[in-house]
Amino acid sequence: MRRLFSGIQPTGDIHLGNYLGAIANWVELARTHEAFFCIVDYHAITIDYEPPEMATRVGRSAAMLMAAGLGPGNCRLFVQSAVPEHTELAWVLASCTAYGALGRMTQFKDKSAQHQDNVNAGLFTYPVLQTADIALYKAQVVPVGEDQEQHLELAREVLRRFNARFGETFPEPLSARTPAARVLGLDGHAKMSKSLDNHIALAHEPEEVRRRLRGAYTDPARLTRKDPGNPDICNIYSFHGFFSPPEVRQRIARECRDATIGCADCKLLVADAMEARLGPIRARYHELVGPRSAEVGEFLRASAEEARSIARATMDEVRSRLGLFR
Repeated sequence: MRRLFSGIQPTGDIHLGNYLGAIANWVELARTHEAFFCIVDYHAITIDYEPPEMATRVGRSAAMLMAAGLGPGNCRLFVQSAVPEHTELAWVLASCTAYGALGRMTQFKDKSAQHQDNVNAGLFTYPVLQTADIALYKAQVVPVGEDQEQHLELAREVLRRFNARFGETFPEPLSARTPAARVLGLDGHAKMSKSLDNHIALAHEPEEVRRRLRGAYTDPARLTRKDPGNPDICNIYSFHGFFSPPEVRQRIARECRDATIGCADCKLLVADAMEARLGPIRARYHELVGPRSAEVGEFLRASAEEARSIARATMDEVRSRLGLFR
């Protein structure tokens, strides 16, 4: 099987955008790949955060990933800082990364605008550490959303440059685009985000999900319930595309267009469809942060040991390629 790598920041509050845009796809890909998934805590320190909260965020993120279907039977799941070779390889690859290429990264520009009081070197070199994350395991496939495609192309460029200078060492990773390339938030405009509070968290109880959906953006042309709508431009209808069966989607689309169903009704239906799929995940999550929490720590530790064994071998090869003293 081809080896696959991907990472997620430890927000501790994984939301629908994370699930639909990455995690659900990871679970499917793990069936057909040798999969490595990483909670990237070193990436997370590039923006302001509260240090006492980091361990809790990591634990909750790991528990939710396991609840969603990633476990000992189909992947390795570990914490980035548990494998120090990630940052060691990042320093090596920084010597093969053009300064101008980093400056062109769209995400750096976006993050700099969002965090104007903390535009640090870590934000600038973020893609180099991402490249090291992938290369350390010689991953051949990387699942990405549209916002990360630019970073993956840079990774290929950096690894190509390393191979040309020091000898063939790393494969150039291919992208596996997620079916849900971009999940909009409840405002219907921006990407779903915890910081923008336009999200639905996987841990939210049904009452909170319904409360958030009540105020969600829909078709702006439907000023009253009697106005016909266009489901093709309605963000709530896009959620039906992820959670409702085809026959329900077809009925909702028809009734929206002839105004026999209102936006409030449509939101209640999607809330029920979400609960049918996400309710079992939430139940498993509460077990994994409660009575079964030891399982999370054990899986992270065992996965980190396997990951570090591969990482050490990679770094031995890299040092040899570089001609470093041994």
